[in-house]
Amino acid sequence: MRLVLLGAPGSGKGTQAARLETHLQVPHISTGDLLRAEVAAGSRLGLEAKEVMARGELVSDAILLGMLEDRFSRPDTAKGFILDGYPRNLAQADALDALMHRLGQPMDYAVQLEVPQELLVERIAGRAKAEGRADDAPEAVRTRLQVYDSQTAPVIEFYRQHGQLTVIDGVGSLDEVFNRIIEAIAPSNPVG
Repeated sequence: MRLVLLGAPGSGKGTQAARLETHLQVPHISTGDLLRAEVAAGSRLGLEAKEVMARGELVSDAILLGMLEDRFSRPDTAKGFILDGYPRNLAQADALDALMHRLGQPMDYAVQLEVPQELLVERIAGRAKAEGRADDAPEAVRTRLQVYDSQTAPVIEFYRQHGQLTVIDGVGSLDEVFNRIIEAIAPSNPVG
């Protein structure tokens, strides 16, 4: 199963991705982790990304897409994957869709975890306090959420138009949210 996990910061994507990875027996691919691993490994694309980041610039979509294409060619993705952190905008969604079709492996689902903004702010503020993160102050969080909403609204619509979008209520216990996801993507094989 090839799955894109969408959701605002604090929606629980990372937590649910880890649980889905174990349940579905497919790798969780976070573009942030992938980027750091490629830089650390000194791969050709990792070195290109390192140069870009050293200049204080964002890594281009072309570099990220190249890293993803390489990652999708590895044997552990033969049965699928859970993609977290990409695509973040419409251009990335288009590029990913073209790549997956070229590889003959179209995306199965895009799962959006929907959580009310005020709850997201509370969750992230709690995380900030526990981890001492200044970028998670309530006003900074609201700004990040506005940017997320403006950039990802077209991505959500992209997957809706392609008939791949599944919207999941991200409020509840970890098990409740996990079970909602599993029931939505594999209704004939629910979690007991």
